[in-house]
Amino acid sequence: MWKPTNQPQTPARPGEAERPTPPVPSAPAMTTATAEPAMPRPVSTTTADQATIGKSLVIKGEVTGSESLYIDGRVEGSINLSGNRVTVGRNGVVAANINAREIVVLGKVRGNLTASDRVDIRSDGSLTGDVIAARISIEDGAYFKGGIDIRKGGQAQKANGEDKSVSASAEPAAVGARA
Repeated sequence: MWKPTNQPQTPARPGEAERPTPPVPSAPAMTTATAEPAMPRPVSTTTADQATIGKSLVIKGEVTGSESLYIDGRVEGSINLSGNRVTVGRNGVVAANINAREIVVLGKVRGNLTASDRVDIRSDGSLTGDVIAARISIEDGAYFKGGIDIRKGGQAQKANGEDKSVSASAEPAAVGARA
């Protein structure tokens, strides 16, 4: 039924029936237009800016840099990629303290995590260690053993202020108990 719709248009303008064929190539030009917005391409370059530690690699020592890191192998030591993302893949085994903007745990991590933004522990992930972050997400089925310290610029000071006011109010209570 699609062809009969095109056939009535073709007899109506036989000279232009061939011209609608060029608009079909203009449709690929529209595809080129969709390729022109390089929005997907920068996402690809962002992925290209991500280093990968493969399944068979073992790294012992300090890992530092200025790009995101995907770990599918084994890392022992320390990882310091502040301002970037560290992802521990399903096959990843990390025995290190990690400092980054964002940390995603899909594999196994033994060490303390410090994130300026957030920490995600996915359902297959395992973390044994303390977490310091502005946000944390732990999916059902994930393993976590450690402490959590939520810190934000303004709230960290408020938390310290609250701790001081709590200790200040605790002291008069203790004095009252002594009297």
